[in-house]
Amino acid sequence: MTNVPAAVFDPVGLIIPSESDIKAGLWADFQTAFGGALNESDATPQGQIVAALTAVIGASNDLLLEYVNQVDPAFSSGRMQDAIARIYYLTRKEALDTIVTCTCTGAAGAVIPQGSLAIASDGTVYASLSAATIPPGGSISVPFSAITPGPIPCPAGSLNAIYRAVSGWDTVYNTADGVLGRDTESRAQFEARRAESVAVNATGILPAIRGAVMNVADVVDAYVTENSTATTATIGSVSIAARSLYVAVYGGADADIAAAIWSKKPPGCGYVGGTTVTVVDNRSGYNLPYPSYSVKFQRAAALPVYIAVTIANNGLVPSDAVAKIRAAVHAAFSGDDGGPRARIGSTLYALRYVAGIQGAGSWAQIISITIGTSASPTAADILIPIDKMPTLDDANITVTLA
Repeated sequence: MTNVPAAVFDPVGLIIPSESDIKAGLWADFQTAFGGALNESDATPQGQIVAALTAVIGASNDLLLEYVNQVDPAFSSGRMQDAIARIYYLTRKEALDTIVTCTCTGAAGAVIPQGSLAIASDGTVYASLSAATIPPGGSISVPFSAITPGPIPCPAGSLNAIYRAVSGWDTVYNTADGVLGRDTESRAQFEARRAESVAVNATGILPAIRGAVMNVADVVDAYVTENSTATTATIGSVSIAARSLYVAVYGGADADIAAAIWSKKPPGCGYVGGTTVTVVDNRSGYNLPYPSYSVKFQRAAALPVYIAVTIANNGLVPSDAVAKIRAAVHAAFSGDDGGPRARIGSTLYALRYVAGIQGAGSWAQIISITIGTSASPTAADILIPIDKMPTLDDANITVTLA
């Protein structure tokens, strides 16, 4: 028998005793074993032994508690989070490249191959994510991805030079800010994707399609809806044909996205979108020639978001206040703070950024926060269309002292 309290499981989880209770239990054991009257000072030899044993038991309990928490997807991180995700055949995404939609001009009929290179004014080289054929109008929108991974800003107009010449391709220019890349997928981001990806195991439902698309490499976001009626309907400002599926995607390779959509789409359902890819069914036991299908989806266009923050000029504001506030806003916008991130078709609330800004320090006394899709925003919230991907650049976060 021992007087040292044990760790116990109850309906809320594992409960471990405090180290003070462990120490009291050890002293009770020692007093019983040695006949009582022991000096319980930490300066005595027996005091040193009890203190050491308390630390050892406490550390073991802490390790057990950490392991139990790591088994729960809501709290797991690192190696244990990777292990849980592998149950769903997921692996953590590496650092993500900044993705920019550019207008490319040139001779009608000229083909810009996938992987064609352009360079931004800061020296960052970008590669096109899909092949494109310049139409009779002379221009076409093409998504580009930074070769260097991570959150590299690409403001509107900065990706403006062809790095490696392609016959018939004359100019490249991004009219909107790029969607910032990110470092290796964080704990919060990985868990959010794992939760969404559970739907990959379903078939014939919209969450299954979205889960499959979100699992495609380099996909930043996706939005999936349908028009199940017998007539054309407008959903989120987008016209969707009768009995048709609508998938908007930002990032990822065209072929991979189309294959993911086709793998989960129910038969007989039409498609809506500006990008068409041929998917070949070579996994169903057919011999050559394999059946092929045209899959359509929509490439979401970047939509710059503007956020204006006014804080009190209380005499405590540090010199790096703007940088700290911008970092807090970016963390909330991308979901790195553990909350919901800005997504296609979502509503963005200005108050979403309050907690992060206040967390920068007691000096951050907020007077107002507004949000919008143009400079000098005035709204409390905005609805992102289902064919747009919200982006946020440092230059679009203004901080004013009042």
